Amino acid sequence: MMPLLLASTSRYRRELLERLRLPFHVARPDVDETTGPDEAPAALAARLASLKAAAIAAHHPEAWVIGADQVAEVDGQAIGKPGNREAAIAQLTAMSGRAIRFHTALCLLRDQNRHEASDVTTVRFRQLSAEEIERYVDAEQPFDCAGSFKSEGLGITLFEAIDSQDPTALIGLPLIALSRLLREAGFQLP
Repeated sequence: MMPLLLASTSRYRRELLERLRLPFHVARPDVDETTGPDEAPAALAARLASLKAAAIAAHHPEAWVIGADQVAEVDGQAIGKPGNREAAIAQLTAMSGRAIRFHTALCLLRDQNRHEASDVTTVRFRQLSAEEIERYVDAEQPFDCAGSFKSEGLGITLFEAIDSQDPTALIGLPLIALSRLLREAGFQLP
């Protein structure tokens, strides 16, 4: 079987990839995640997924490398991981009662062979009180998640609806698209 590397230290992406039951290793990509001037959120996610894959592929030319990134979009602007309680509260306050788009991009890379895919998930937040937001943030501490929530956990209580073609995309790794890319690269999946 061909070597497979996940260019991410995200435990969420690692747990999702484990569902496919393919052997893989994890490698930390060292890339600058700064948003470019006038860079749209979807373009930022695609660029970062590609950069992450390329950073690891440069040191492992024999392996297929998966790069992925997710960017939340509020009013056309990219928002990232909050990093702390205050930023998480501010993000959720800004998203309360609104529909927010999450752009998730994939890049599967080996040598000159590149396979790419993307997903857009729309999350419709219910109207949230300041107390609800604080209780949620204190309970789940979603500081390492774009948009300040974990849809696979208690964060699901914050929503009215999720519109997506792939339920795993919102967690950070769209497995439907990734399975297709892996099959295109020659991996055997059921």
